[in-house]
Amino acid sequence: MKRTVLALVAAALLGTAAAVPPSPGSPGLGDPLFPTLGNGGYDVRHYDVSFDFTPVTYDFSGVVRFTAKATQALSSFNLDTDGHVIDAVTVDGRPAAWALSAGQSGQELTVTPAEPLREHVPFEAEVRFHGNGKAPRAGLTGWRFGPDGGFAAAAQSSRADTFFPVNDHPSDKATWTFRVTAPEGYVATANGVLTGRDGGTWTFEEREPMASELIGLAVVKGTYVHGTGPHALPLRHVVPQGQEARYAPIAAETGAQIAWAEARFGRFPFSTYGVHIYPGYTDALENQTLSLFGTGWFDRPAYSNTMVHELVHQWFGDSVTPATWQDAWLNEGPAVYYAAVWAQEHGGQPLADRMRGVYAKLDEVRAKDGPPGRPKGLGGYNIYDGGALVLYALRTEVGEETFDRIMRRWVQRNKDGNASTEDFIAHAAATAHRPALDGFLRAWLYGPQNPPLEGM
Repeated sequence: MKRTVLALVAAALLGTAAAVPPSPGSPGLGDPLFPTLGNGGYDVRHYDVSFDFTPVTYDFSGVVRFTAKATQALSSFNLDTDGHVIDAVTVDGRPAAWALSAGQSGQELTVTPAEPLREHVPFEAEVRFHGNGKAPRAGLTGWRFGPDGGFAAAAQSSRADTFFPVNDHPSDKATWTFRVTAPEGYVATANGVLTGRDGGTWTFEEREPMASELIGLAVVKGTYVHGTGPHALPLRHVVPQGQEARYAPIAAETGAQIAWAEARFGRFPFSTYGVHIYPGYTDALENQTLSLFGTGWFDRPAYSNTMVHELVHQWFGDSVTPATWQDAWLNEGPAVYYAAVWAQEHGGQPLADRMRGVYAKLDEVRAKDGPPGRPKGLGGYNIYDGGALVLYALRTEVGEETFDRIMRRWVQRNKDGNASTEDFIAHAAATAHRPALDGFLRAWLYGPQNPPLEGM
């Protein structure tokens, strides 16, 4: 008995001596395209964001509370922020020291808790802040302003930090609660299900994990339009106030579009969906559960192609999110590819003709901007159309039935998670039972030139 007690004491002392002392979390995750985006040392599980916005003046105040688990013993940790006045910070209910410094794409908020945080132990943090939507930012802004004096968030890829302090990298997905205050005459939007309205405060719950770049915050003069999609999926759209007759029928088209996509990928991955059509925006963006569109898209006869593009992103990019931004072709390639399939089925350009045009152009783009799987930046033809060409080549190689199985199982197996280009290569080879697809896809994704392709 005495020998056993001594052994236990010795083991305890040895464990204490071997314990790693607390250290600061890294101010970036080393993303290949955005090295300082995101922060190390912790994993956020849930955000609770309160956001009080005043239209016309664009002043706002807010509180972001989050629960997380430390992935190392932390003496301090960072959040991404840009353009905010920080009012107070607490960690586990106790005041914490904090400091702002310049970052590569915005600012770094360094938080030093009253006591170090233990590895693998959950903690809670709260940051109170205020600012103005039109104030200068150190990096690019995610704010989009309309003629109504309101705003809508277009945060992709590194602009969520212009709305509130956040761990702003797609690899740290979390669930979310939004409490957005809008004055009379305005409505608030955010991701997820509208679960309550208390006076001017609208509460939304995003129950499935979401990357910060997909936030759908807005305060606008709009009208909610409700509907039902496949399997009784609740649909809620926001259209410009006074233009319901023009835009409500367009929003209603999403039910049939979801059914079309579900036939290819399986059940819609979230608890609700809708489109937000806003005259203060000029592009289209796949904010999770609430895609954002500028009104100009709907002056085009083929506007449904763009609606389907953003809808496909709900599976590819939102539910299955890239591990790093260099994996962004996994978002854009499927969205371009399936929008082209939709267009072909609805009287548009044949898919093969579209891909021949991409094939002819892509070699030059590879040399300038990098191949689809290793881009030098975001937003390029190599990621969008080049990514679609990779999928077209894969379908040509394995046949339509196997290709459909690869794509369907990809979104089902990786639902609510993150995945990389390497994951996709391994998945495709395993699903098709063809090890040679490893080399085939590597040539298409990483090669300096297009491999040969039948019909090109």
